[in-house]
Amino acid sequence: MRLSELGEFGLLGELARRGLVQRIENDAARFAPDFVVTQDALVEGVHFRLDWTGWRDLGYKAAAVNISDLAASGAEPEALIVSLGLPRETEADDVIELYEGIAEAGVPVLGGDTTSADRLYLSVTALGRASRVPGREGARPGDLLVVTDPLGASAAGFHCLKEGIKSSLVRSHLRPPLRVVEGKELAGTAHAMLDISDGLASDAQRIAERSHCRLVIELERVPIADGVAEIAERVHDDVYSLACAFGEDYELLAAVLEPGRFTVVGRCEEGEGVVFLRDGEPVERSGWDHFRD
Repeated sequence: MRLSELGEFGLLGELARRGLVQRIENDAARFAPDFVVTQDALVEGVHFRLDWTGWRDLGYKAAAVNISDLAASGAEPEALIVSLGLPRETEADDVIELYEGIAEAGVPVLGGDTTSADRLYLSVTALGRASRVPGREGARPGDLLVVTDPLGASAAGFHCLKEGIKSSLVRSHLRPPLRVVEGKELAGTAHAMLDISDGLASDAQRIAERSHCRLVIELERVPIADGVAEIAERVHDDVYSLACAFGEDYELLAAVLEPGRFTVVGRCEEGEGVVFLRDGEPVERSGWDHFRD
């Protein structure tokens, strides 16, 4: 079966079934007693374009998306390990600028590797410590679903770059938020938590599958970032597609009993899967998958 048919999560499931990978169900791997490790990669032409993204912004984003996984684990970041593949004709000043962007995230780089490559490839491993990691398995009926901040800004920023629209939302796409403080706050009581990297639809499904319950999300309650509705109209898209399907918001989604200061977007029930409601009626929503069309 081709990856385009199997999909990213299908591939991971097959690897786990064969015993070739273990304990990959959460945003990061946890080692007793409190050590947390995660790794993510950015590939030119897949995750970014250098005609849209400056080297400093690219460095910052590479650090931020990994720190986001630590935040979803309730962890305090301690170090980054950077592996970098570059064409030989790359200017040294550009590489220095990239590392300056990484440094802006405030977590030291303690090692890594560099190699020549046909196109730019940037892989970051982030290390941190957490007293409690909620994971994705503990959501249960009666829990409320909360997000840390409005969604859709990254998707809108991407469309602005694609269509040549001048907007402050571009920065939201190039510079993801760091939700370390919020992650540690939620981790104290959350039954399940992850970061919204592949879209609310896909990421909610991950909690539903691991926790063996149904997640019900009411679109009217999903907070939309300022300016997203206007961009959605300009690019002839639905505002909830930008907020729920595109991903790369890197906000946190958590299942909790008490929402505290965070925005409630839905609930957990008996059952399976994810249901999106609009005016009380089910609607279809899907998120990002790296291998599907």
